[in-house]
Amino acid sequence: MDTSSALDVATVDIASHRRFKLGHLITHPVQYLAPLYRHLNRNPSIDLTVFFLSDFSLRSYHDSGFGTSVKWDVPLLGGYSHVFVPSIGGGDRVSFSRPWTYGFGNLLKHTSCEALWVAGWSSIPVLRGIVTAKRLGVKVLVSGDSHAGGPNLPSAWKSRTKRILFPRFFGLIDGFLAFSSSNRDYYLQYGVPAERIFLVPYCVDNVFFQQECRKASASRDELRRELYLEPGRPVILYASKLIERKRPVDLIDAYAQLSPDGKVEPKPYLLFVGEGEQVPRLRERASQLGWNSIRFLGFKNQRELPRYYDLCDVFVLAAQYEGLATVIPEVMNAAKPVIITPAVGLGPDLVTDGQNGFIVPPCKPSVLADKLRLLTENSELATQMGRKSLERVSTWNFQADERGILEALEAIVA
Repeated sequence: MDTSSALDVATVDIASHRRFKLGHLITHPVQYLAPLYRHLNRNPSIDLTVFFLSDFSLRSYHDSGFGTSVKWDVPLLGGYSHVFVPSIGGGDRVSFSRPWTYGFGNLLKHTSCEALWVAGWSSIPVLRGIVTAKRLGVKVLVSGDSHAGGPNLPSAWKSRTKRILFPRFFGLIDGFLAFSSSNRDYYLQYGVPAERIFLVPYCVDNVFFQQECRKASASRDELRRELYLEPGRPVILYASKLIERKRPVDLIDAYAQLSPDGKVEPKPYLLFVGEGEQVPRLRERASQLGWNSIRFLGFKNQRELPRYYDLCDVFVLAAQYEGLATVIPEVMNAAKPVIITPAVGLGPDLVTDGQNGFIVPPCKPSVLADKLRLLTENSELATQMGRKSLERVSTWNFQADERGILEALEAIVA
């Protein structure tokens, strides 16, 4: 892959000489963003207030993608200033039209925000927040997870509608925070000028995941015994929602091709971490193969995941479409090679084909099988690629986010 298309986050450096009052409007507390808020809060140039529309993620809730109840085991609040926007009927539900909030304008005035960073634009409460900010003369920054390699639209009229409406809507926005190079390309294709787009990598808490993965390495053999994994056999890991667009069934089909004769189970183990609507289909396919080397481990929370990242020899997410895929930087912090498809949003920035992993076409189990065979039969190559993963993800960090946000604020406010 030509890495010139990927964004170099290490080259951006902004030295701010003033303190910006920044608001961030988002639907609910998110486990990936809370550490970023704490990091930004320590910067004397950024006075951050986060406005949440709902608090449902603070409790156990049903995640439709996982198909199970989820309660995050990491702190979502604390260490930064935040406000829950009042709503009619409570904020325990998020949809296209809910929650019905009120008083957001007064909150903006009270916090004296100069700029409002808005997460997304696909719901009425968020759009109302944008309108309120514009009415009050507050500059608006927008971010979203769409990318140029996204799925084909189901109908031509939707494509035409976007081509007409998006440039007009985007013309009202003062700046765009691009989570990746393909996210940047998405804005460019709708006519957003390059000078209004600022890189803010969608990353994870590298310090947390690197520390936890180092701790996990000390008990790796213990985890292997817990899972009844024989010593010396490589581990292939999938950790994400088990839903159709992520194509976990393609991974089983590719894995089956690692068998020497189609009957004897392959030498590597295949571990699935996660839940979702594809579980029955995957279990049936595994049952047809009749091997004991395919394991379904269920949902694992944030503090549990590093044990499995450390355990694996190669990580796979051969999705037909995937937005930000935070699991990719998570597992790269464990110094592991990754196999993805071009449809994974963070791919062009984090994975260089043949260097720290492989980029394979979606829905091509035979090609995926070739790469799995190469990495599971050559531990030295897998280790070498894993080191390069760790080197790359170490620059895809909160410091880069901080620089990108300050660059945007300097441009649209100062």
